[in-house]
Amino acid sequence: MTARANDGMEALSRRLCEDVAGWRFEDLPPDVVHATKLFVLDTLGVIGGGARAPGIAEIRGRMTRWENGGPATSLIGRGRMSPPQAALVNGATAHALDFDDIHDPARVHAFCVMLPTMLATAEDIGKVSGREFLLALAVGAEIHARLGLAAYNCLGKGWHPTMTLGVLAGALGAGKLLRLDAGKLLNALGLALHQACGTAQSMHDGVLAKRLGAGFAARGAVTAAFLAQDGITGPFRPLEGEAGLFNFLERGEFDLAPLMENLRGEWRMRGYSYKPYPCCRCNHTTIALALGLRAQGLEPADVAAVEILLPKVNFQTVGQPYDVTRKSVVHAQFNARYTFARALTDGRLDLNSYSLPAAIDPAVAALAGRVSVSIDMQEAATDMAPSKIKVTRKDGAVLEVASRAIPGSPDAPMTEAEIVDKFKGCMSFGLDLPESDAAAFAETVLAVEGLADVSELARAFPLPR
Repeated sequence: MTARANDGMEALSRRLCEDVAGWRFEDLPPDVVHATKLFVLDTLGVIGGGARAPGIAEIRGRMTRWENGGPATSLIGRGRMSPPQAALVNGATAHALDFDDIHDPARVHAFCVMLPTMLATAEDIGKVSGREFLLALAVGAEIHARLGLAAYNCLGKGWHPTMTLGVLAGALGAGKLLRLDAGKLLNALGLALHQACGTAQSMHDGVLAKRLGAGFAARGAVTAAFLAQDGITGPFRPLEGEAGLFNFLERGEFDLAPLMENLRGEWRMRGYSYKPYPCCRCNHTTIALALGLRAQGLEPADVAAVEILLPKVNFQTVGQPYDVTRKSVVHAQFNARYTFARALTDGRLDLNSYSLPAAIDPAVAALAGRVSVSIDMQEAATDMAPSKIKVTRKDGAVLEVASRAIPGSPDAPMTEAEIVDKFKGCMSFGLDLPESDAAAFAETVLAVEGLADVSELARAFPLPR
């Protein structure tokens, strides 16, 4: 707990909901509106890219068998479902490639929860305008980032912040679409807490359940907002209560300042990153260093041993040995040893790097076996950025590199052209969509502000070829 963690705890949840109730589209700075549209594009792209990801067909198949139609759309295949189930399927698909946005200091992926939540909610309401849609997305993403900054060691405790905090933020965003007043927003937040869950064990074990986290959060957010609209009451102290987010789930380790200070003044939305590589964010600085070593002429055959130092939480997330016998794409996505070896071997990291043939490549697995990962005790445990690498060559020479620059972050941003190219590549990878068709759909997405009914996005989403 920080020195000022308890300041302002009285009626915290109510005060937050009263503030959010007053948010209007006109409150959004132009750069926040534009970034929100780009994140919608990025998220629709990774949904398209995830169409053939392991587990997604099974999740879609199960939900389709249980549904008899509904007002919301499962984007892959455009199946009709109830809003909670559509949000679940789209959220899982958005998170499947681990290629979706992230707020590095807050350690939350926002739009894999927010876009499925708001789209499903909007489709049920009907005739939701693009401006209303963008406001709800910005509310959800902003509160998600602020919750992650306030609960700054959420992942370190074993929670999955995208899921655990995303259901809370998503419920407020969906509540804005439903035009709930402050009292009903509080009920939505409380009902979201009642569903808040999601441990990081799925990423530690490298299993398909990891991608369901975003879907479960989106499903819970939709459910919470609609039940609040219907008059179901939820806990009225979901954040500050003795069994609420901060005292119970976060075990008293939190800082309220990033949550409540300067709402609608300092936009934490500006801190979100686009991912250039489809794997756990804890690997990204290491990838950049590995690619740099390859560009300098280092070859896998030259390597006797590699030592990687990562901050504690990053180490807990991606530092385990690489077990090729598991034949797990998720294990590869969450493994610094495999990721370093793959990047050094190929001189690139892309969607094919985390396919099953690549993940069981004997040569890459052998190189990963020469890599060790340890905790960097000189860095703050929760810092996402740092990576230090020491390579011992077979000729005895030693190379040491280090960086604190995370590719795709606000300090090392992707250009808009690169974001659009990523979108086109994802749509080609998952849906076999020609570049011209992807470009046309991108134009529709980036014009969302002018849509009279955002259900058009679901209707326009390309079918698999």
